[in-house]
Amino acid sequence: MTENTPPRQLPVWLPPYTDELLSSWISRHAAFYVVPPLVMLRHFLPEVSSLRSADLHLSSDQEIRLASMFAIEPAVLRRMTFIDVPKSSHRLLAARPAQFCTSCSPGGPGPSPVLRSQLLGWRITCPLCGDLLRAENRRELLPFPQYRVAALRGEKLLDDEAERGIRTWTSPAEIARLLLMRRVIWPLPREHELWRYRVLGAIVPDLDHVVAAEQVNLPTPAKPILPLHLRPALLAGVAIVERAGPEMLRMLRGHMMGDNKVRFTDAAENMIARAGKLRASGQMQLI
Repeated sequence: MTENTPPRQLPVWLPPYTDELLSSWISRHAAFYVVPPLVMLRHFLPEVSSLRSADLHLSSDQEIRLASMFAIEPAVLRRMTFIDVPKSSHRLLAARPAQFCTSCSPGGPGPSPVLRSQLLGWRITCPLCGDLLRAENRRELLPFPQYRVAALRGEKLLDDEAERGIRTWTSPAEIARLLLMRRVIWPLPREHELWRYRVLGAIVPDLDHVVAAEQVNLPTPAKPILPLHLRPALLAGVAIVERAGPEMLRMLRGHMMGDNKVRFTDAAENMIARAGKLRASGQMQLI
């Protein structure tokens, strides 16, 4: 095959599973043809550096070329990726499967397919059937049953933003990041316990007790994906702040100090200012 000759369509192609991730589908083809997955991908798109990149950043031309090789419609291939997920939500996309659905996860011979929903770090329920997701250790979502309704609303807010581009007065993903910033409590705890306290704990106090009991390290705002059994607390926090509105963000500043308070205030005020501009624009359209 010369440099200018496009690759031919695969002689045998495997149908994708419902909700299968593009990189998983490519990897299953690679196993069938006994080649490394990246070699399979770069046979069609030599300029793409990784399977992860194909899940996140394909151009329209690349979509068409890859879809042609796999005998699939470009729109169907696009739905197997995260291309349409806004960058504000990219931090909530796991690099590896973080959960599974006991009803919808396919089994059988050959490499196990990875479903797109297994990487969605804002979900606690399966988008296909609505059942509760499970972690690999199959732990139940027990610690925060009293926040379940709020958690499901938070899941919907984050899902609407990531999958449908729908926001209310601000970005739920940005709220999630703010809630994972460190906070102070009085009296001050011992220095080796400072890591435990996050802004989220001021809204969902049970979180502090669960984190202390389990000695679990919470993620940073840079990658706000909580372990599945703790995720309802963050989702509930997002829903509570979103419903309360900008003034709650201002109130939460009182739980912080120093440079952290400055960073929180700057981010919160930027979110509030953008929300004000959106409201003003909407009002102008009604005149």
